[in-house]
Amino acid sequence: MRHGKKVNHLGRKTAHRKAMLANMACSLIEHKRINTTVAKAKALKQFVEPLITKSKEDTTHNRRIVMSRLRQKEAVTELFRDVAAKIADRPGGYTRIIKLGNRLGDNADMAMIELVDYNEIYKAGKPEKKTTRRSRRGGSKPAAAPAVETKASNEEE
Repeated sequence: MRHGKKVNHLGRKTAHRKAMLANMACSLIEHKRINTTVAKAKALKQFVEPLITKSKEDTTHNRRIVMSRLRQKEAVTELFRDVAAKIADRPGGYTRIIKLGNRLGDNADMAMIELVDYNEIYKAGKPEKKTTRRSRRGGSKPAAAPAVETKASNEEE
């Protein structure tokens, strides 16, 4: 039985799987979106999202942790410089998986995984979100405004 064993081994030994996920994460950071299988995309999401969270706070310790997982200096630099600035106010959910259909050769389920803040197509349709909160009670009373107008019109007569 496999109780409590949540990691998807992806049909690879541990060293091969870690190296593959590190390379895929570097490609995702560099290109902002990559095409892969659904299983690899889900594994990559679990791998890369904690690293993106660590990049929000630019300390030497966090850089060393991320460097030990990614193993590419250019990817770490871009993650802490460009990506961290864009996702600074996002509380999580930095990646999106979009299913693309099946691959022609072996009929594998394909998906595109992308960084959410770098997709301009989804942002174009939606207006900017308001940051203020409204109470459930009625805020303004429209009945007060006409009363002032009628009083002013009575004075003119």
